[in-house]
Amino acid sequence: MNYKAFHKLSYGLYIIASEYEGIKSGYIGNTVFQVTSEPPRIAISCHKDNFTTSIIQKSKIFSVSVLKQQLDTSIIGEFGFISGREFDKFSKVDFRKSESGVPVILDAAIAWFECTVVKEIDAGSHLLFLGEVGNCDILSDEPPLTYDYYREKYRMLAPKNAPTYIDKDKLGDGKKPEIDEPAQPENPDEKKTDPGHSFTCTICGFTYNPEDGDPTAGIPPGTPFEDLPEDYKCPICNAGKEYFI
Repeated sequence: MNYKAFHKLSYGLYIIASEYEGIKSGYIGNTVFQVTSEPPRIAISCHKDNFTTSIIQKSKIFSVSVLKQQLDTSIIGEFGFISGREFDKFSKVDFRKSESGVPVILDAAIAWFECTVVKEIDAGSHLLFLGEVGNCDILSDEPPLTYDYYREKYRMLAPKNAPTYIDKDKLGDGKKPEIDEPAQPENPDEKKTDPGHSFTCTICGFTYNPEDGDPTAGIPPGTPFEDLPEDYKCPICNAGKEYFI
């Protein structure tokens, strides 16, 4: 099976948000589509493990913010790779409450929709929420961010909970560049310890250099990438180790 065929399906990128009893949550979604024109209804696909999914189930409301093409990728890192159970995603972004009380993200957005859930469908790993649009507006005439642009221009991958997630090993493009072996010193006593090669986060572009370590995470200089804790996160976008190449 050629998994790259899935990349030919067209998607946009959005922030889906909700709130219940004062608890706000949101995530990056790429499965948002209009299903009817009268009444106007939108469907979204949410992983069952997403914190936002449980909030939508309780509140029965959600918002969709359409992201613009040129943006600070940190917003994707925070809303796409960090759980709302552990982090206040709304502390750094501009948002407002809609008439129904649902939070609407304004940062990096060109349009938004406010929806009320009219049906929930179990689709396996994900739930489909069918929402009737109560209000919507345009914030900017800038072009929207598509999944193709996100993948090709920003060189980013989909989060594991995304319905479009594909293990990078299945894509056949995870090859490491060939690197010449360094010359060995003539005197064995002069041989220096090689901490290994640098690794780059495919989400935001941060590069982990073993010689420098990561002081923000308490990782001392000289620590090879392979020796980092399994729960190590990118200091820029909080993506896990599996998103480094």
